[in-house]
Formats: sequence, C-alpha cells, structure tokens
Amino acid sequence: MSVTVQFITAPAVFEAYKAPLAAALEGFGIAARLGTDFAPETVDYIVYAPQGEAVDLAPYTRAKAALGLWAGVETIISNPTLTMPYARMVDEGLTEGMVEWVTGHVLRHHLGMDADICRRDGQWQKHVPPLARNRRVGVLGLGELGAACARTLAALRFDVAGWSRSQKEIAGVSCHAGAGGLATVLARSDIVVLLLPHTPATENILNAAALAQLPSGAIILNPGRGALINDAALLAALDTGRIGHATLDTFRIEPLPPDHPYWRHPRVTVTPHIASETRADTAARVVAENIRRGEAGEPFLHLVDRAAGY
Repeated sequence: MSVTVQFITAPAVFEAYKAPLAAALEGFGIAARLGTDFAPETVDYIVYAPQGEAVDLAPYTRAKAALGLWAGVETIISNPTLTMPYARMVDEGLTEGMVEWVTGHVLRHHLGMDADICRRDGQWQKHVPPLARNRRVGVLGLGELGAACARTLAALRFDVAGWSRSQKEIAGVSCHAGAGGLATVLARSDIVVLLLPHTPATENILNAAALAQLPSGAIILNPGRGALINDAALLAALDTGRIGHATLDTFRIEPLPPDHPYWRHPRVTVTPHIASETRADTAARVVAENIRRGEAGEPFLHLVDRAAGY
C-alpha cells in the first residue's frame, strides 16, 4: 500500500521527520510519498504543525486525518477549515520530557537549591528542607502529562493531590474534581503545577481569587499553557511575597517580549517553552501508527474532542 503525506510545518520540521517517519511507515509495510508541496487533492494524510497564520485546509478533500505534532490544540481546532479528524500528539518522548522538567523544578524549589547555587557571599547558612512526604504538591490537570507527573512525584514520596474536570483515580495521588475540588487542592499546595489545556473554562484559572487560596509563599510551575494565569494578578502576588516564586515555561505571547516584567522579576524564572519538546524519533512512530490505523480502517489514536477543546 502507498500513501501521500503532506507536511504543513516549518521546513526544518519536515527535514527532521522525513527519515524517521519513512522508516516507521516502512516497518508497517506502507510506502509513502512525504513532502511539503503536493497537490491538495492527492494528499491522504496531513502532518500538521503550522507556523504563523492558520492554513486553509479546505482543498485537502481526500485527507483522512490531520496528525498534529503538538500536545496543545487550541490554536489549531479554532481553524474553521479543519473539518477532517485531528489527532494531537501524545508520545513517550513528550511525556518523559515533561516529567523531567516538572520533577526537576519541583525538587529545585523543594530543596531550596537557589539559596546554595546562587550564594557567593561566604556565609555558611544551613537550611534543611522537609522530606518530600511533608511537602504538598498540587497538579492541576490529570491528562496524559499531568497524570505522569503526579505519579512520578508520588513515587518520590511527595504528598500529591491532583485536580481535573472529571474525577480521576491515580494510585498514590489524592484526586479531586469540580469547583470544590479545585479549592481543596489549591489550599493544600505548597507547590502547584499547571498542566491543564487552554479552554474557555480554564482561561485565567489562576486569577487573584485562586492565588489567594494558595498557602502563603507557595511556588507556581506553569509548563502548561500561558493563558491559564492572569499575569497581572500573579505579578501583584509576587510583588507582595504572597507567592514565593513562579517558574514559567509557557506564555500568552511567545517568544516572551524582552520588555515583559517576568524577565526582570526576582521571584520569576523564565524557561523558553522547553518543558516538553516533541522529538522526531518517538513522535514519528505515533504518526506512523495513526496512518497505519487509517489505512486499516481502525480508530485513530488521540483524537481531539472539539466541543471539549482538547
């Protein structure tokens, strides 16, 4: 069997995926034409990670699915010409990267590492952190990434609570749902990790009222979506010390403008959207599996529910 796969991505992305995707498809016995400029009516599948403005997908009348390379979907499903099924990226490399970023920064703040790493004044000042079992961590969002992070932190014996729209069950994690559940998790989170999708329901979920529910001096980690946080409210809480520190990886505008207050704030760490990068060697196998499924008439993996927004 043979398929035509159109990449709607940056040129560098196509170059990175071309060889591993061809190899993965060949392993399934599928011959493929991979390119960036096929006639739309000849395309069977689209590998989709658009740059800049939305792409008109209406001419791709034959395409069975658009297969995304990103975990986030809000800027994609808002495209009215995206009428074919859309599968977001869920793969082991992306999950591992997120778990490593979250675990590293939780441990950084839990252990108070900045106090030692940044010390150059010759002062011998001991600060003994509590054990992980006495540090309360909240994870907002218990999808693929959030659940993986919550499980890893629980395995390190952190006292982990999680919140999601619908009730979940995760071994070692106290799971909550609904408005009351959110308040419960916030109130007991010395460190809170934001891993929710960006939807109308989660826009500014960490606003002034939510920030006030956190324990004084709480730490915020946001590797999820920039719009989950009300920036003005967070900056105000940081200025007063109500929030001890915010380590932020995602922002409403990216790249984060050089004059943004986050860059200069002493209680903010900025990382450049690196918490979970899609890696071609693992993600290509996910794309190939969905193409195999499409050719076999099987359900696609990781289809987005557009009504729910994720």
